Amino acid sequence: MALTPTTRARGSNAKVIGCFETTPGTVPANNAGWGTIPLVSHSLGEERPLIESDLLGQGREMQDPITDVATDDGDIVVPVDVRNFGRWLKLFFGAPVTTGDAEDGYAHIFTSGAAALPSMSIEVGSPEVPAFTVNRGARGNQLRISMARSGLLNATCSLICIGETDPVNASVGPVGPAALAVTRFAQATGFVNKDGAALGSVVAADLTYSNNLEKVETIQADGRIEDSDPGMAQISGSITVKFADTALLAAATAGLPIDVEFGWTKGEFSLVFRVERLFLPKAKRPITGPNGIQAQFNFQASAPAGGHCCVATLENDVATY
Repeated sequence: MALTPTTRARGSNAKVIGCFETTPGTVPANNAGWGTIPLVSHSLGEERPLIESDLLGQGREMQDPITDVATDDGDIVVPVDVRNFGRWLKLFFGAPVTTGDAEDGYAHIFTSGAAALPSMSIEVGSPEVPAFTVNRGARGNQLRISMARSGLLNATCSLICIGETDPVNASVGPVGPAALAVTRFAQATGFVNKDGAALGSVVAADLTYSNNLEKVETIQADGRIEDSDPGMAQISGSITVKFADTALLAAATAGLPIDVEFGWTKGEFSLVFRVERLFLPKAKRPITGPNGIQAQFNFQASAPAGGHCCVATLENDVATY
């Protein structure tokens, strides 16, 4: 007897699209500007745990549990690319100031500390089943990028969402969502500049930008949060260097800020994070064997007077975000 083939959902076929919301938590209409989202992995989705019953006097058999509040927090790992990454910068920093034209290219300048931040609806679909759900009211909590000498350049976006819709068998977006060509920046093109000049002997670096979102945990009939509000804008990370000179050690000892840029290039395109007031702690230089000695500086940053603790500049051929 022949068996009926079973269709199973696969990550390679996942369909992920996103759209900025007009009203936080309200899924936009299918003609509102949905676009495809390139991704490496994700852990988004609503969870609702069970609370064990505490009833006594009913015998030894357990009673029914009850459901607790819903949470929809998770990470989405995305490629750091020339065009699509601008949407994530907009989610974390707010709308950019854009200059340029189609002939010479565009420069999108994203600055930290915006009083209000946008929210997104992110739909994750498994067309084999089919099943499509939308994580609505998604806001950017923490953005993490690691620099290395080689490998793929990805960013981990930690999001806080209001909730997830129930699965339906068709996408809420258009039949053909807008798609920007994926052109990835490479780790091999990365650079770190200090006070306008290349910083030598850098082995690795980590950059973390956080909006320190606060969940608005009001009492609601659906058990979900009302929204999430931005807290203090913060940028931190680490720089690991071979101990070849005392440039960073001197800055750490003096306790004075330095101006550092972390960036990547791809032809005429580039992405640069500038941290104008970066503070370094004094760091150990442990000797663990016969090979090179390294020092890791775990930095913090502040905003200059009237400025921003972090400015991200994306240069590409996209007219607007």
